[in-house]
Amino acid sequence: MSFRRWMHYLTPGAAHRRLGLVCLGVGHQDGRLPTVGPRTMQNHVAVVVTQGKGWFRQNDEPVVEVVAPAVIWLFPGVQHHYAAHDPGWTEWFVDFTGPAVTAYAELGFLDPVNPVTPLTSAEGVSHAIGRIAQACRRRSPYLEVETSAIVHEVLVALRHARADEDPHGDPVLASLARDACLPISVAEHAKRLGMPLADLRLAVRRLAGCSPKDYVLSIRLNRAKDLLATADLSVASISRRVGYDDPAYFTRIFTRRVGMPPTEFRAQQYQSFQVGHA
Repeated sequence: MSFRRWMHYLTPGAAHRRLGLVCLGVGHQDGRLPTVGPRTMQNHVAVVVTQGKGWFRQNDEPVVEVVAPAVIWLFPGVQHHYAAHDPGWTEWFVDFTGPAVTAYAELGFLDPVNPVTPLTSAEGVSHAIGRIAQACRRRSPYLEVETSAIVHEVLVALRHARADEDPHGDPVLASLARDACLPISVAEHAKRLGMPLADLRLAVRRLAGCSPKDYVLSIRLNRAKDLLATADLSVASISRRVGYDDPAYFTRIFTRRVGMPPTEFRAQQYQSFQVGHA
């Protein structure tokens, strides 16, 4: 049996785990690798297959074919079993855990129902995991912190590389973002997109992990913050620019989501960019 492997494991402490997401291990393998499992892990693992083919099975479910580029998601407490077909495959893997994983799952970055996800390309993902490996090899003094930060990048890169999504942004989200500040309802957004309201809700939930209303609201508030920080406009004027005809309602929404009223946010962030005062 001919294969090559390199791997390194980390033991982050309690303070590192409070970062929300930590790396527990990283590795690179290629060739005729031994069959994995059946086994059950205590943490999450992303196995990124960059070359070759194989198979994967989760619990007693049917066998799924794996064709590179693809990612195999291993979930804690879920039995899995997989192997490469001859003449083998090439893979990168990263083990990770932390409370932030729950948020990534809610946002649609992890899919326990479909643990094998085809990718359009594995280049960006393997580069990010390779950076974790480099940090381990050079024994960075801030190793646990540095690798934790890169795991976030790995998860984002995997989402961008999914073959079932446009890496430049889904048209549904792009349309909502473009028209977010128009004073129209979510039902009107659905009508503009030519889709039933229920389908729009399902699509945005899958793509962004939230409702269309929340997705539009976040864009409106982001725009409002930009204007409060950089434009010499009244709150009422900014309210209208981001889609709210009623400034009082806008102020209530802003205060509830941001944690302070628009006037207080402006007092902290506004820059007039005027020259002449020493």
